[in-house]
Amino acid sequence: MRVGSFVLAARFPGQGDGEALHRAVRSAEVAEEAGLDTVWLAEHHFVPYGTCPSAVTLAALLLGRTRRLRVGTAVSVLPTAHPVALGEQAALLHITSGGRFSLGVGRGGPWVDLEVFGSGLKAYEEEFPESLDLLLRWLREPSVAAAGERFGFREVPVVPRPSECLTDMEGPEVVVACTSPRSVRLAAERGLPMLLGMHVGDEEKAEMVALWREYARAAGRPAEEILDAAHVSAGVCQIADRRTDAVETLTKAMPGWLRQGLEAHVTVDGRQRAMRDPLAYTELLCGLHPVGTPRLCADRLAATSERTGISRFALLVEGSGDLAATEENVRRLGAEVLPHLG
Repeated sequence: MRVGSFVLAARFPGQGDGEALHRAVRSAEVAEEAGLDTVWLAEHHFVPYGTCPSAVTLAALLLGRTRRLRVGTAVSVLPTAHPVALGEQAALLHITSGGRFSLGVGRGGPWVDLEVFGSGLKAYEEEFPESLDLLLRWLREPSVAAAGERFGFREVPVVPRPSECLTDMEGPEVVVACTSPRSVRLAAERGLPMLLGMHVGDEEKAEMVALWREYARAAGRPAEEILDAAHVSAGVCQIADRRTDAVETLTKAMPGWLRQGLEAHVTVDGRQRAMRDPLAYTELLCGLHPVGTPRLCADRLAATSERTGISRFALLVEGSGDLAATEENVRRLGAEVLPHLG
């Protein structure tokens, strides 16, 4: 089992962007010290829900500041990025970090981002498969040309080639954020592991893993690849000597952040988006994920792994909104939870 942190660089009420980003960077540095496996970095635009607009840029900084830790994006939003530009950045980080970079990609949402970056709603609703396939070709082939509906260009060489990394890995792993059967099928047919969100519980994640396997078999993916697929489960982790204290920490801090963060999202076409009740959502997350004593947290992670078959975790550890409390949470995760997991 591999346990990592999930960093949103969330701006809690009364905080500034610099404070949120400093906490994000510091929590990643502490994650390496504490023995965590990976730091997964979120990407958002124009909202305080997350203040990192470029997960791949922050990943570059953290790869330079660490020596062992794997750093991944969760996720880089493909509809607002050019797949070739993102592929070049991923190859650069893969090679220069000695293979410690993971590229998580996703569709994002129907947000105003699509207008600002000029990609349009169609890039979100219809063109994600084309973008993903172009990205994968860039990471796997020596030269690439494109003749699709969204991207068309003459053949050009891939420089730098991910396979030039001085490790056994031919290129960075690619993980796909999946929230629907459509995205599960897309990932499965390409043999790519899934990143599953923190808003769903074990039962739904187990169903998505089973569906992924079904689609992968139907697509003729190798049996060993299907068996070894390293899906990632996102969740929340807050550790305290008593479960009630851990829950209280999150229910005091997270609803304010969720309310201002989620309300700030603006759709590109004016469609209405129902927002979860922030307190109810926080309470749901406390019930689904490792929130409580170190032993309870370890048991919850082990149970999720057993029920779903998922062996990798990306845990939101900054739910208190406080730098010192976040550092302590990460250190306790490494010192008091990981030893119980083997």
